[in-house]
Amino acid sequence: MRQFKDNAGRTWTVDINVATLKRVRGLTGVDLMQVIEGTLIEKLIRDPVLLCDVVYAVCKPEADAAKVSDEEFGRAMAGDAIEAATQAVLDELISFCPSPRDRANLGRVLQATNRVLDKARDLTEKRIQTLTSESELDKLVNRMVPSLQEPQTSGSSSTSVPEPLASTPGP
Repeated sequence: MRQFKDNAGRTWTVDINVATLKRVRGLTGVDLMQVIEGTLIEKLIRDPVLLCDVVYAVCKPEADAAKVSDEEFGRAMAGDAIEAATQAVLDELISFCPSPRDRANLGRVLQATNRVLDKARDLTEKRIQTLTSESELDKLVNRMVPSLQEPQTSGSSSTSVPEPLASTPGP
């Protein structure tokens, strides 16, 4: 069994067994055993609403005993709490797998998924750092507002009215 804390300070226990799998499938339509195929991990990681629905279904007996509704549970799930819940569920799924080979394979899939996500986060961070550097911000401002960088000549006005077009008929 694994545990995590939500943002309301409540500690939840994640215990994956056959009854849990049936409950999650019945409440969310998610078959947690699809994790062995490798696509469910990405789906849960990319969809925090689905993930929290699954985690709530996993923890439902405990939530019912504490009189915590799915709405209240969801309000307390953000940031680090979601990360901790995700890890607890995935670790428990690995432990639940009946076959030692499936446990080993699922562990490798989870490690590979985490490496890919870390690399994607690293690339995103580098891109953001590049975009927020002073020189890049200056370039962006110059492209967006080039007229601010052009010197004004004396006697010219930035609010001058354009000359009328020759083809415009007169009164």
